[in-house]
Amino acid sequence: MDSDVTVRRSLAHWLQFSSLELLVGIADHGSLSAGARATGMAQSNASRALKTLERRLGYSLVTRKTSGSTLTAEGVLTVQWAREALAGLNVFAAGVRSLAEHGQKELEFGASMTVAEYLAPSWIGALHEQLPQVTPRMRIMNSHDVIQAVEHEELSLGFVETPDLPAVLKSREVFRDEMLIVVSPNHPWAVRDSPVTVEELQETALIEREKGSGTRAFLDALTTAQRAEPIAEFNSNATICQLVAGAMGPAVLSHLAVESQLEQGILVQVPIAGPPLTRELRAIWREDRILNSNQSALLDIALSKQPK
Repeated sequence: MDSDVTVRRSLAHWLQFSSLELLVGIADHGSLSAGARATGMAQSNASRALKTLERRLGYSLVTRKTSGSTLTAEGVLTVQWAREALAGLNVFAAGVRSLAEHGQKELEFGASMTVAEYLAPSWIGALHEQLPQVTPRMRIMNSHDVIQAVEHEELSLGFVETPDLPAVLKSREVFRDEMLIVVSPNHPWAVRDSPVTVEELQETALIEREKGSGTRAFLDALTTAQRAEPIAEFNSNATICQLVAGAMGPAVLSHLAVESQLEQGILVQVPIAGPPLTRELRAIWREDRILNSNQSALLDIALSKQPK
């Protein structure tokens, strides 16, 4: 029997990918315990798995110290090969998932509130024209929950408003959104002569979206100083617009959410000092996943409808 075939069969018999993930985790986090936590393995099992791997390879991988674990010279090389092997396995897994999902009649995706209310309907309409046999199912959540669902593989594709994305996710900008300060026509800011500064904004109590929303995350990221506590919090742009119109207080919302109220004079836009407040609305999916044909079609539609 060919020696290469013998080696491959031997490796397949005893090599566990969880042990390679553990070794990479030790390299990335600096200790056996931290590597075990990163891979979701109990420390007792991790210690046993590492010893087994070293015994079967025939050389030491890690030097254990009270201050942590360091890789041996052989360990450094082995970690590099382990990364390549795991990356190949992830590509394999993503590819077979994509083939298995090809031709599915349902397309489920997640969308944050602003995307779901003002952008996704036109995307879904275009998708129906292009793929009438596909049934889209949109889960409406705030940006934090969409990110969690995609990160934990409950959803394969999502659309969010927040700039803070985990490293395991890939993203594409689908819309450049302008955020506007809006007040009631009776609010003092409606007739002020000077623009509102960022410092004033952070010191002013606003009617805000709930924590976890992209709009809230945008405001939190706008300044490094502590912002004033909100007057009230709601998970609905429409509710906030009604309360602003009723003179409860100012708000900062997407121009998509307030465009019609501004045209009708129900709300008044207050200028901001400095450049416009803009944010990116992004499509997200896991880096180790390949979007299937239906998901790719929806993403292409979203990208094609970006304003020029």
